[in-house]
Amino acid sequence: MTSSPVAVSPLLQPITLGPLTLPNRVVMASMHMGLEDRHDDLPQLAAFYAERARGGVGLIVTGGLGVVPEGTVTLGGGMLASEEDARAHRVVTDAVHAAGGRILAQLLHAGRYAPSPDLVSASAVRAPISRHTPREMTAADIERTVNAFARAATLALEAGYDGVEIMASEGYLLNQFLAPATNRRADEYGGDAERRRRFPAAVVAAVREALGERGVLSVRTSAADLVPDGQTRAEIADTARAFEAAGADVLMTGIGWHESRVPTIVTSVPRAAFLAASADLTAAVDIPVIASNRLTTPAEAEEALTSGAAALVGLARPLLADPEWMAAISDPRARTLTPCIACNQACLDHVFTGAKVSCLMNPRAGRETEPEYAAPVPVALGRRRRIAVVGAGPAGLTAAERAARFGHEVTLFDRHAEPGGQFRLARRIPGKEEFGPALEHLAARAAASGVTLVTGEEVSAQTLLTDDGRPGYDEVLLTTGVRPRPVDLPGTGEPGAPAVHAYDDVVLGHVDVGPRVAVIGAGGVGVDVAEALAAGTERPDGTPETQEHWRARWGVALTSQTPGQLAKPAAADPGREVHLLQRSPGPIGVRLRPTTGWVHRAELRRHGVHLHSGVTYEGLGPDGLRVTAPSPEDPEARVALTLDVTDVVVCAGQESETDLVEDLVAAGYAPESVRLIGGAAEARELDAYRAMDHAVRAVQG
Repeated sequence: MTSSPVAVSPLLQPITLGPLTLPNRVVMASMHMGLEDRHDDLPQLAAFYAERARGGVGLIVTGGLGVVPEGTVTLGGGMLASEEDARAHRVVTDAVHAAGGRILAQLLHAGRYAPSPDLVSASAVRAPISRHTPREMTAADIERTVNAFARAATLALEAGYDGVEIMASEGYLLNQFLAPATNRRADEYGGDAERRRRFPAAVVAAVREALGERGVLSVRTSAADLVPDGQTRAEIADTARAFEAAGADVLMTGIGWHESRVPTIVTSVPRAAFLAASADLTAAVDIPVIASNRLTTPAEAEEALTSGAAALVGLARPLLADPEWMAAISDPRARTLTPCIACNQACLDHVFTGAKVSCLMNPRAGRETEPEYAAPVPVALGRRRRIAVVGAGPAGLTAAERAARFGHEVTLFDRHAEPGGQFRLARRIPGKEEFGPALEHLAARAAASGVTLVTGEEVSAQTLLTDDGRPGYDEVLLTTGVRPRPVDLPGTGEPGAPAVHAYDDVVLGHVDVGPRVAVIGAGGVGVDVAEALAAGTERPDGTPETQEHWRARWGVALTSQTPGQLAKPAAADPGREVHLLQRSPGPIGVRLRPTTGWVHRAELRRHGVHLHSGVTYEGLGPDGLRVTAPSPEDPEARVALTLDVTDVVVCAGQESETDLVEDLVAAGYAPESVRLIGGAAEARELDAYRAMDHAVRAVQG
């Protein structure tokens, strides 16, 4: 009896792009790593890409490389503009090819997004995310830029790249010429859609000529601008056809501009939310299309192909999280895949602050050459230690798993019935449901490494002693994290006064909260809690938002012919009246993370959350929460306010949980054998990446 043949995933089917045949349909899409800008950092970039090539990804596209100095994405940013640049990039292409991979160089001109004061664009229209107004390009500027793209393509081949990708999306220069919002010219490069396409199409044609038949030509083209007065759906299809006619071998889907007021890359965006836009491009052209944005798992990537929306899939952040993402295609055990949770904390937030990119779920990413981040190799039998890890949050799970992979005997303790730490809270915040699978993965990974998990037990020094009172472990890692910082509010507990709650009790549902709430503290936790309370039943805890509901909330109209494919957002249905207060003056939310803060501020506005800055808390009484605040009429004066609320939720920061240190030393542990890791070592704002990165660096063989 013969067994039925095992179906091969469509992701594993080969495909030919121009002169290159790829072994599969998975492309590592372009992402700036912060390692492209200095030649000295290119060996580290080479190691990063080589690890993904060894993982089996079919094609890699680098982060954007400038073609002229005024168009780089960072001041003095990386370019392909000279023979020296080409020679320096050989270390990247040689490493990828030695690992069996294929790689394209992305060529980019940032236009009005460039940080240089000498920035240029289609028209003199300042970007809302830029400090400078661009100079309108002259015809001579345009010709010089076309030639610069062609020169960069020639240099890419000299550097050993298998071709190039032209960035014509995400609001960069070529996209700025395509959209009426930024192209107000009256010459042959402006006006109707055909003339607005002239310069971008000329760039593609010039690069095609420079490459000849020797290299692949990909164009990252916008499938939805998501800005007012952006391209229409019909214009986007015509643009795709123009790029095909100019010589593109493949089109990579781009979604939204950096200034879009619609989120496209954060964790609250539903997975596969933009496949309809990729499907439109596929229908418009005869060359292959690569789908991108919020495709996280093999199942979603396969759906992009089987639905006909695309011929390939482009992944960036998922391959930061797991360089062996490809292995999960044929592995039914979903937990073997380290998930990307689209948090942006160590990737895109780092890009926008000038730091090198890494990953919250995989702090090794981008650090492959650094000894502290080396993959664990089991130590000799005589060097193995008994290690107790106290606190099973993300840092504790990471530290325990890493120690076990070095061969140590590890027991992980947590006083809660289930592990998770701050991830247990985050996954209950609307839009952060992805933290649930992340937590499951970390726990499964620790268990698979041989960690013994003990939960539901309050850990004391006595817990970690032998029966005869001696230290029971060679080392204790305290990953106990943080606890909410209390606030002393006069009147707390008085009859008729609002009930006062710690934020963790509210998020976990341990207390009931009434219809009118004041949230004290407007940092990241306070904003999350205010959003969750205001959303109410509109966003049930732990239930991912549907694509339809999300599009309606944000006014995304992928199938319409409106400019920018935008519609009027649906009105909110606030679940509660919420007041969000902070002691410091100035706008609330300005210190939130750069790529996600604006999304949270928009959510607060949408749900009508009342914002109060510069307040002093006077106390509680039957009439509510009494505060003083700056006068709206005279900022130098202060006025008394009484907020008629039923509940007060305290989100006034955190304190490190370090109580066990002294007890363990008093019980006989040597001080050097007790170490604080993660939030227990530093409680300055909640930062899961910092905690997990610390765990990786702290646990060595």
